[in-house]
Amino acid sequence: MRAPEFWQQKDYTAKLAVAALSPVGWIYGATVAWKHANAKPYRPRAKVLCIGNLTAGGSGKTPIAIAVARALVARGLKPAILSRGYGGRMHGPAYIDVARDSAAETGDEPLLLAAAAPVIVARDRKAGAELADKNGTDVIVMDDGYQNFALQKDLSLVVVDAAAGFGNRRILPAGPLREPVPQGLARADAVVLLGNGSPSLAGFFGPVLRAQLTPVDVLNLAGKRVLAFAGIGRPQKFFETLRALGAEIVEARAYADHHAYAASEIARLKARARGTHSMLVTTEKDYVRLTSQDRDDIRFLPVRAAFENQSELERLLDRVAGPR
Repeated sequence: MRAPEFWQQKDYTAKLAVAALSPVGWIYGATVAWKHANAKPYRPRAKVLCIGNLTAGGSGKTPIAIAVARALVARGLKPAILSRGYGGRMHGPAYIDVARDSAAETGDEPLLLAAAAPVIVARDRKAGAELADKNGTDVIVMDDGYQNFALQKDLSLVVVDAAAGFGNRRILPAGPLREPVPQGLARADAVVLLGNGSPSLAGFFGPVLRAQLTPVDVLNLAGKRVLAFAGIGRPQKFFETLRALGAEIVEARAYADHHAYAASEIARLKARARGTHSMLVTTEKDYVRLTSQDRDDIRFLPVRAAFENQSELERLLDRVAGPR
């Protein structure tokens, strides 16, 4: 979804829209609380580490999930990443095959996550956990699912975009929140602030970790003319990263998160790039959604999440993995 403009604006029209939609948000938030209070979660043999957020899209939980899964592999463990496969046709439970499966089948995030560990797509999280257990998984890394109570969680990390925080702190559809901030933080074992900024975490007294998204400038972008496009939660973050690397952005085109690109859209982007003598650059998440044919003449900028104090993360992982 693309964030409505009134989530950020403070004019009369925006305030009116927020006021009109807030009662729906209260119901939405109460529904999450009810599901939590009445859940009967399944307890798999594997430990469950949930990486989620309190807002709709754009917090950076996927790079954090990749970093955590790699840290578990480094301990000699056998993690599996459990994903709903948002945006894909696959219902599962099934392990994805990056050589065979497309984003149209699995969704874009599972293809990115597979760089760190085997990925199971399952709309039914219990069925996904059972498949992980059958394959001897030590730790199930639950990508998203913080507001899903089908599994008993051993460790829950809430990822927060440190710059954006919780937006207008209103609940969907009046704002970006999936539930009230105090309600969500009360279930968290730790918070990961991604990027720079200090949003209020009033009432939360657990560990707060810092992490940064670091671009891997494999394209040597300094001084190059770039036509950039992105269909992620916060496209402006991507455009700002390109500028910080020294790219000259000729044009920047933002699409909705998980946008499915039509061949005609890609053809127009390529024609525009040729006409402006620019390199066509997108995010890795967008790139995996493209067909092999559409990927011709398009480059992507990979990013990696790095914790500022890895030892803090390792202490948390001891809860699900034991000491190294």
